[in-house]
Amino acid sequence: MIESWVINDDSPVPVSSEVVLEALRLRVDSGQLETWLTSSSGRSLAFMTNTERAMVMLLEEEGDPGEHAVDPGAQGVSDGFVLCNGQADEYPDEDTVAIGEAFRLVEQIIGTGSWPTDARWVVDR
Repeated sequence: MIESWVINDDSPVPVSSEVVLEALRLRVDSGQLETWLTSSSGRSLAFMTNTERAMVMLLEEEGDPGEHAVDPGAQGVSDGFVLCNGQADEYPDEDTVAIGEAFRLVEQIIGTGSWPTDARWVVDR
């Protein structure tokens, strides 16, 4: 079975790997810095950004601590990750990736269901 994904608070129409980046860019440009996608198999993919770096998390089911992309060796902390509820978060840079890399990761996960083979991530389970 091929997994399909939808953006949680948008249209129920599935987004493909070919259009997901455009959808994310439009959301970021309009100030929506947190996006959750849900797959037909019940998995969730989170994309939270401050427009320069992004937290990308993949969860197998509700309540799963999941796994997230990392940038080993990155120094510092970045703030400005504003969630949909207005909460502003900050994350160590090693727990986020550059936004271009985040877009690549999301596109791959939406297209294939898994991280790129060269991606770095940490399992939080």
